[in-house]
Amino acid sequence: MAASVRLAVAGHQVSIYETNGFVGGKLSSFKIGNYRFDAGPSLFTMPHFITELFELAGEQAEDHFQYTKKNIGCKYFWKDGTILNAYADQSAYLKEVEDQLGVPAARLKTYLDRAQLKYELTAPLFLEQSLHKWRGLLRKETWECIKHLSLFEIGQSLHQVNQKQLEESHLVQLYDRFATYNGSNPFQTPGIMTLVQHLEQHYGTFVPKKGMVSISESIAELAKRCGVSIHLNKKVDEILVRQNKAIGIQTGTETVDADLVVSNMDVVPTYRHLLPRQKAPERILKEDRSSSAIIFYWGVKSTFPNLELHNIFFSEDYKAEFEAIFKNQTVPLDPTIYVNITSRDVAGDAPKGCENWFVMINTPCDSGQDWESMVNQLREAVLQHLQFTLKKDLGSLIEEEYIITPPMIAERTGSHQGALYGSSSNGAMSAFLRHANFSRHIKNLFFCGGSVHPGGGIPLCLLSAKIVTDLIQND
Repeated sequence: MAASVRLAVAGHQVSIYETNGFVGGKLSSFKIGNYRFDAGPSLFTMPHFITELFELAGEQAEDHFQYTKKNIGCKYFWKDGTILNAYADQSAYLKEVEDQLGVPAARLKTYLDRAQLKYELTAPLFLEQSLHKWRGLLRKETWECIKHLSLFEIGQSLHQVNQKQLEESHLVQLYDRFATYNGSNPFQTPGIMTLVQHLEQHYGTFVPKKGMVSISESIAELAKRCGVSIHLNKKVDEILVRQNKAIGIQTGTETVDADLVVSNMDVVPTYRHLLPRQKAPERILKEDRSSSAIIFYWGVKSTFPNLELHNIFFSEDYKAEFEAIFKNQTVPLDPTIYVNITSRDVAGDAPKGCENWFVMINTPCDSGQDWESMVNQLREAVLQHLQFTLKKDLGSLIEEEYIITPPMIAERTGSHQGALYGSSSNGAMSAFLRHANFSRHIKNLFFCGGSVHPGGGIPLCLLSAKIVTDLIQND
């Protein structure tokens, strides 16, 4: 949808064909009884990537999309009783870490500054343009990155870097967690990934006034005002190719001619199902998938004033948790739990005196596991952990429940094996080797979304739209 806005503003006539009866894919919404839930992504940072779409179209973003910044980005809980508030204000956050964990503010500040430098050096090269065009690499930013190559710590894992630079175990675990932002393992993903946390710490976390789904809905309405035609319940069966050139699409009922085709579908099923007669880039398609998730959506008939919008309840053995997910392909016995409660900020998301809990646990992607059995095992472990920490009988307070598993994610969103972020970034260079935003063999075929460059998550998906538009305009 972001790509459609950019292309429409540039003068193209654009149509979107969407399998579902709603816009946004994973970034959608549903209700259970009197509780409203955002279905997928729950973290909102870098809002300027959304507001600039309105500005490109000559509109005031605040007239159509409102949001506020959170004073506390996330609240962290450990089983030993340690609690840490990640304040948006850096001075307050550094003091909190020093007071609660005994880590000198100067040590953490050095770590954060180093992560910021990594981001500033790599963003113009890696995040804001295609890595797969020589003209993009022959820039001064490339040479700046080469000059600072040792800074990126590619030869060490994220965990090794965090352990060396932060030392304190709670803080190491907190920053190891940011590997999960692209579905990876902190004990495998390279040290350059310390830059991921910079996005949240530097830019802050935000909450849309009408929930995360309003991101999708506001961009869709903007696209329509720009002249984009959005066709819902229109499953695309094939991308049509003639003489190595994309010429349109085939749906169940019609053939649609087009000069350009942009696929937002996961790149694996794009090739397997929409391009069945075309040669596929097998090496890229066979890359290990990112993690997936089991999500419990709970309508809770109570309030928990000591919780925030975003909350993390850490496991005791992080290494064992990630070995279970990536090595043993199963759910961990002692999982880290993420709890998102939008009813704290979004009016009407839960009845008075109640809360809507989005409870997510990282899992392997789907490779045929017995998910029903694992859900039952996991639900019990999650309840025990939360009840131990919160000192409240949570199980008796759940009046509404819905559960999503990796196979359901795969079926509903087209994500290969239910992986949330396409391929993982567990190899030293894998984050840099995602599928390009264009086809090398089929002219006028482009790709955006979380399974291609530059990666998953809302900000990177929005950047992929900008990269695609730039490629189309420049070429």
